[in-house]
Amino acid sequence: MPEVIINGPEGRLECRYMPAEAADAPTALILHPEPDKGGTMNNRVTYALYQHFQSRGFAVMRFNFRGVGRSQGVYDNGEGELSDAATAMDWLQSQNPASNQCWIAGFSFGSWIGMQLMMRRPEIRGFISVTPPAATHDFSFLAPCPASGLIIHGEEDAAVPPETVHKLVERLSIQKGVEIEVDIVPGANHFFTDHLDPMIARVSDYLDGALKTEPEAAPLF
Repeated sequence: MPEVIINGPEGRLECRYMPAEAADAPTALILHPEPDKGGTMNNRVTYALYQHFQSRGFAVMRFNFRGVGRSQGVYDNGEGELSDAATAMDWLQSQNPASNQCWIAGFSFGSWIGMQLMMRRPEIRGFISVTPPAATHDFSFLAPCPASGLIIHGEEDAAVPPETVHKLVERLSIQKGVEIEVDIVPGANHFFTDHLDPMIARVSDYLDGALKTEPEAAPLF
C-alpha cells in the first residue's frame, strides 16, 4: 500500500495508492469524511471501500484532505477540498493513461465532494456514495446528475435521516439514462459500526452489475 505525496493546491497531499496489474484497469478515487470532525483517509468505511476496489483490480487511491494528517493547508468548508480531490484525480489518471473507466466513492463529506467533482469530470463513469449528508449540505449542484451510481445509507442513521436521502434521490432520478440506486442497510448507524461487511457486500453487488461488459452491437449489414 505505497505512500505517495503529491503537490496539492495548498502544498503536499498525503496519499495511499495501489496500482492495478492491467494497464487498462479502471481507476477509483476514495474520499474520506468530515476533515473538521476527525475524518481521515484511514476511516474504516473509507479504508474498506479502498480495499474493495483494489480487490476488484482497480487502480485505487485515497488521500487526506488539506489540513489532515500530513497534508498541508487548512480546512476550507468544501471549496478547497474539491480542488484537492481534482488534483488527486489528475494524478491518478496521469498514472493510468490507458484506464478504461473512472469511478469515485466517498463517505459522508467525501460523498458530497465526490458528487461535486463528478459534475466537473465527464470521464467519471459511476459513483458510490455512502451516507451523503443530505440533511446538512446542499446537493442542488446535481442538476442534472451526470452519471449513474449507488447511494448506501444506514436505517438507523441519526445524523442523516434516511428520508432526506430519499428526497435527494427523487430529485436526481429525473435525468434520462441515469439510474440512482438506493440501498438502506437494516440496523446500521451513520458509521456502519456493526454493519461494515453488509455495506461492502452491497457495494460488491452493485459493481457486479455495473461493471459487466455490455454485449457487442449486432452488425448493421
